[in-house]
This record gives sequence, C-alpha cells and structure tokens, in this order.
Amino acid sequence: MGSEDGVTGAGDQLAAELAVPPDPTAAAFFDVDNTLMRGASIFYFARGLYRREFFTVRDLLGFAWQQARFTLLGEKLEHVDRIRERALSFVAGHTVSELTAIGEEIYDEVMAEKIWPGTHALAQLHLDAGQRVWLVTATPIEMADVIARRLGVSGALGTVAEQVDGVYTGRLVGELLHGEAKTAAVAALAAAEGLDLSRCAAYSDSANDIPLLELVGKPCAINPDARLRAHAKKNGWRIRDYRTGRKAAKMGFPALAGVGAAAGGVVAGAALRRRSR
Repeated sequence: MGSEDGVTGAGDQLAAELAVPPDPTAAAFFDVDNTLMRGASIFYFARGLYRREFFTVRDLLGFAWQQARFTLLGEKLEHVDRIRERALSFVAGHTVSELTAIGEEIYDEVMAEKIWPGTHALAQLHLDAGQRVWLVTATPIEMADVIARRLGVSGALGTVAEQVDGVYTGRLVGELLHGEAKTAAVAALAAAEGLDLSRCAAYSDSANDIPLLELVGKPCAINPDARLRAHAKKNGWRIRDYRTGRKAAKMGFPALAGVGAAAGGVVAGAALRRRSR
C-alpha cells in the first residue's frame, strides 16, 4: 500500500508541475461553418431531420436550392431577414430540449467526421496554452453549444431565439450572429471576461468576418474565400487551407455561415411544425 501511495503521490506531483497555468487575458475565437467544420452545420442538422422523416424530399431540395442561390448570387440582407422571420415563426411553441437532444444525436452521427483536423488542432493548441476557446457562429446557439461540448472547448456564441420556460416564443434575442454582430458579441465577451484583444486570435473562412478578424491581434484565414484570401495576403495575416483541392478557393464562394444557419432553420422549423400536427 505504501509503495502504491508513493507512486500515486509522485504522479500527482508531476501532473501539477506539468500543468499549464491559465492565461486569463488571451483567448481564441473560431467560426464554425467551413472553418472548423466542412460545410454548413445547419445543413447537416436539417439532413438529420430528414432522415428521421421530419419532412419531405421536396423540403430538403428547397433548402439545397437556397444554398445554391446564395452561393452563386451572394448574401442579401432582405433575404436573411425574410428567412429569419419564417424560421422564428416555425419554431414557436417547440421546446429547447427537443432541438438540443436532436442536435446531440446528429453531431455524433454526421458532424463529428466533418471536423477539420487541422482547425481542431489549432483550437487545441490554444487550450494547451491555458487559453479559452469560443466558437462564434450564426448557427443557433443550441447547435453551437453541442459542437463546443463535443470538441471540449470553452463555450460558444450563436444566434439566440427567445424562450420562456424552455419553449420558443418565435422572437429573436438580438440579431442574427453574423458579420458585424459577431464582432460586437466578441467585443462584449472580451470586456466581460477581461480579455486583451491584442493577445487574442480569431479564425474564419469568410470575408464577412473581416471585422472580427481585425478586432484581434492574431487573425488567421482558414480555408478562405477569394476576398478573404486577398485581404489576408495584403495585411500579412496567417492563412491555412485544409481543403484537399483548390477548386473552392479558386471559385471564391461567398461565405454562407449566417444565411445557411437561417435557411437551415426554415427547414428544421418546418419539420417540427409538420411533426406537431
């Protein structure tokens, strides 16, 4: 017993000596879609609902058309607002626990294998350095929280739908977490947590997140679209591309994080509304 206790004590002492102290003023912020995860997280969520027979092939094709349209034509705020209003009306009356439970299942079934190992490794480097890591995405916060838990990062910022006693009201809390709204959310979090933004890092694939990347001292373009790649090169930012081919970079697809989340919400909401009938 004495020998075993000695070994245990020595192991605990070694672990304590090797532990990295927390770095309270530095953190990293990661976009999700096409940055941390290949594709749009909300699309995988919608596809998972389809496989559970929550809605029809026609609904799924409609969502795919929305994605293609935004890819080819780019984002327009009036489209985002219209989709957001429809999505919110669809989820009204449904519970947070319902969506969260489905999200947990779909992450394990589909999303886990879509994580870019390179981006995940970057997040882990920050954690290993004692820094906190947050996901920052237009995806609904319930799905963003699932991804954050599965990856073992500190937390997530996402689009928030209002709820009362665990039931969605059909209204939004604040704005869709996209573009400038992301920047404002990160700035607010930094102020609340006492972060020094000049010591923080941010990672994104989209030119829409340039304001967020400019907010921190260590910006990095991950799998960038054409506009972000050009901006990153001009400003001497780090660029990492984990895609196997160059086709996506050459085509310069617009980022779909915010619009994809909103459009996917329409499909998910429609599925839930049908199921409740």
